[in-house]
Amino acid sequence: MNTDSSVHPSPAPVEGAVALSHWGVIAADGEEAAKFLHSQLTQDFALLGTGEARLAGLCSPKGRLMFSFVGWKESASRVLLALPAEQLPAALKRLSMYVLRAKAKLSDASASVRLLGLAGPAARAWLGEQAPDKVWGRSAAGDRCVIRLPDALGEPRYLWAEASTDAAAAQAGPQAALPSLPLGVWQWLEVQSGVPSIVPATMEQFVPQMVNLEAVGGVNFQKGCYPGQEVVARSQYRGTLKRRGFLLHSPQPAAPGQEIFHSADPGQPAGLIANAAEVPAGLDTPGWAVFAELKLAAAEGGSLHLGSADGPPLSLRPLPYALPTES
Repeated sequence: MNTDSSVHPSPAPVEGAVALSHWGVIAADGEEAAKFLHSQLTQDFALLGTGEARLAGLCSPKGRLMFSFVGWKESASRVLLALPAEQLPAALKRLSMYVLRAKAKLSDASASVRLLGLAGPAARAWLGEQAPDKVWGRSAAGDRCVIRLPDALGEPRYLWAEASTDAAAAQAGPQAALPSLPLGVWQWLEVQSGVPSIVPATMEQFVPQMVNLEAVGGVNFQKGCYPGQEVVARSQYRGTLKRRGFLLHSPQPAAPGQEIFHSADPGQPAGLIANAAEVPAGLDTPGWAVFAELKLAAAEGGSLHLGSADGPPLSLRPLPYALPTES
């Protein structure tokens, strides 16, 4: 197995602010908005407080992830869900199918909510007391809020959300105070965080645990039913999980939905790429950072290859978090 156990820190902290143009926002409005989302998603939204956010997935009846979200309660009757913009129309349509008589209305709020990504020590220092201490913590002031995301490469990351109509806040906001962070660098950090993001190429490919969703706070096993809940619970408690999410490095371009092959079994795929991003110049070995689902056995020896058994070799990198011990 080609394994690279080093973390490959960048020469200087990766820090700054960037507009997350590749993300959009769904708004759920109404007195039963949180209750409705609670019945559909893998996380607890019924008890969602204003000082926290939720990572969650929407599964098919077969327990396969169709969409992933970062959600937070803006008010008692309004919940916002951030997700990849390319997934928003399909997610909005899917969720709207199940609103039925619930007192909730779903809409595309991307034009009215501005999302920024903040990273590094400079972001933490600039936020000061507004910086949540815990991952998935949330602080709010007026029409803007800050959510602590899981770290990447040991550096803090934050999601900044504000009303896009607030021109004064934008002029005095993080983009005016912090270094400019290229979107490609942020997307690389997203992969390095090991937090899965479901995109069109990977819809209905993974049970949540196959991409470590529960390990990064995306599944609540004590909440009530939601689509696919029985499959997700069975994978957790009956020892049927044979795949997990891993970080890898590829010397060649990689993309979500590409298959990974193992030298010991070249005739069939050993895994599937969930997310990938090009390594920014000077921040790591040139190539592509990859977060992929792999058979557990494929990570224990032999060699991994991109696209085919004789494709470019892939090297394993350490995850930034510990996986739960399998029972």
